[in-house]
Amino acid sequence: MIGRLTLSDFRNHADALIVPDQPFVLLTGDNGAGKTNILEAVSMLAPGRGLRGAALRAMTRQDGGGSFGIAAEVDGVVLGTGVSADAPDRRQVRIGGVASSANALADHLSIVWLTPAMDRLFLDSPGGRRRFLDRLTLALHPGHAAHSARYEAAMRARNRLLTDLRRADPAWIGALEAQMDEHGTALAAARADLVARLNRQLVDQPDEPFARPLIRIAREDGASDEPLGQRLARERRRDAAAGRTLSGPHRHDLDVIHIAKNQAAALCSTGEQKALLLSILLAHAALVSADRGQPPVLLLDEVAAHLDPSRRAALFDRLRETGGQVWMTGTEDSLFNELNGATRLHVTAGHVFRSAA
Repeated sequence: MIGRLTLSDFRNHADALIVPDQPFVLLTGDNGAGKTNILEAVSMLAPGRGLRGAALRAMTRQDGGGSFGIAAEVDGVVLGTGVSADAPDRRQVRIGGVASSANALADHLSIVWLTPAMDRLFLDSPGGRRRFLDRLTLALHPGHAAHSARYEAAMRARNRLLTDLRRADPAWIGALEAQMDEHGTALAAARADLVARLNRQLVDQPDEPFARPLIRIAREDGASDEPLGQRLARERRRDAAAGRTLSGPHRHDLDVIHIAKNQAAALCSTGEQKALLLSILLAHAALVSADRGQPPVLLLDEVAAHLDPSRRAALFDRLRETGGQVWMTGTEDSLFNELNGATRLHVTAGHVFRSAA
C-alpha cells in the first residue's frame, strides 16, 4: 500500500500531502476540483503514461515553472517520478533515491484503474483494449513492460528500413525481426497466461450482482504456429507496401463475452459493460494477491456514481475482500455512506482536506 503520497506542481495541485491510514482512500469534491488528477498521479507510479495517457508536459501545473514531482512511500521504499523544467518531455524515475527506469516501478507496485473513459472500452479501438490487457498482464509479469518497449522499438526500426526495401541491409532487418520474435513471443505468452488464469478465477463467479465474463485474445493477423521471426521475413514485401508491420502481438485484440447472455461485450448495455469490467478487475486483484503476495492498488474514478445502492454495497464488500488499497473518487459524500474503514478527503480547487469521519 501507499503509505504517503506527495505531489508538487502536478496538474492543478501546487503541493499536496496524503497519508492514508485506511484501506480505502475516498476523494470527494466538485467536478474539476482535482480528484482525478490525484488518481493520475498515483497511476504514474507504474510504467507507462498513466490513466489518461497524456503527454508529460501536459501534467505540469500552469504557472508552475514547467516541472512536476510525485513521490510515494511503499513498504519503506520511496518511489518518485516527474520531469524537470529543462526537459519537460523526459520522465525521471528514482527508486530508493537511485535513478531507475520507469519499467522498474512494476517490481514495487501493481496499479490497475477504471475510469469513465473506459466505459467505451469494448466499443473503441483495439489499441485501447490492448493497453488494458497489458496493464493487467504487467501486474503478474513485471518484465512485460520491458518486452513491450523493446518489441515496439524493433518494430519502428524495421518499418523505417522497409520504406526503402531495395537498399536496406537484409541482415539488419533480420536482426530486428529476431528481436521482435524474442520479445513478441514473450508478450504473447504473458498475455495468454493472464487470460487463462483470469478465466479460471472467473469460472465460479456468480452472474449477479456483476456480470460474469469470458475473456479471449483475438489475433487480427490470423492464427499461425509459424515463428514470428520467420513470418516477418516472409512478409517483408507485403509490410513494405502497407507501410507498417501487419503481423505480431501489436495486432492482438481483447474479446470479452457476457456468459449469461452469450453476447459480446460490445453488444451489451453500458451498465453491463461496466459490470463486466468490474468483474475482470476484481478477479485480477485476487490473482495478483495470490501470485505476488500483495494485492494491486486499485484506482476507481467515479465508479459508484451509476450503481444502485445494493450494487454499491456489493462492490464495496468485494473491494474489501481484495485486501488491497482502493482509491475512489465521487462528487457526493453520500455515495460512500455505507463504507467503513476509509480515509476521507475533500478536494477543492487543487487543495486536499481531511473530511470528517
